[in-house]
Amino acid sequence: MPDGGALLLFLAAAVLVACSPGPGIFYVAARTLSGGRGEGLASILGTALGGLVHVLAGAAGVSALVMASAEAFTALKVAGAIYLLWLGIATWRSAERMPDMVAAPGRGCGNALRDGIAVEALNPKTAAFFLAFLPQFVDPSGSVAAQFILLGLISVTLNSLADLVVVHLAARLRAGVAARPALLRTLRKASGAALCALGLSLALAQRAR
Repeated sequence: MPDGGALLLFLAAAVLVACSPGPGIFYVAARTLSGGRGEGLASILGTALGGLVHVLAGAAGVSALVMASAEAFTALKVAGAIYLLWLGIATWRSAERMPDMVAAPGRGCGNALRDGIAVEALNPKTAAFFLAFLPQFVDPSGSVAAQFILLGLISVTLNSLADLVVVHLAARLRAGVAARPALLRTLRKASGAALCALGLSLALAQRAR
């Protein structure tokens, strides 16, 4: 295990990273604005599980192999970008089908959970983050894999706590416009556009050299 000083430094850095606006926060906010608090919470669980995929893969050395291969990195980022673009387009189209007087429901918590797992697991930037960040706080004299997993779990938990705040704020914003279907339709279209923007951002991601 890292010593007390290293662990405190890790926690401070992990909190700052968790509170920094990034793809995960924007994704959770977009799903909450589109489908409500339930979908937002399901999205948090999904992105957390997707993050754990990278933690376990990193501990097993799989992520390092992916990041070392230009072909594997490209395939992963293209799959993730296409998935985000598909989600964004589907969200935009659902907004266009909303009736004038009643706000249409979201796509469901099950879909939000599944999408969250896929979006995070298919994001090579998450793998790159864990591989670059966590090893700095691992004590090489101990079990490297066990420390990597423990620090990864802490990081994912902190990210999820930050996402909970985002869901709360986004759900309040959505509730405030629920009585105005036209505004809610615009909000949902904006969420779809945000997901498409995340997809394009992922498609342009470069592999660390």
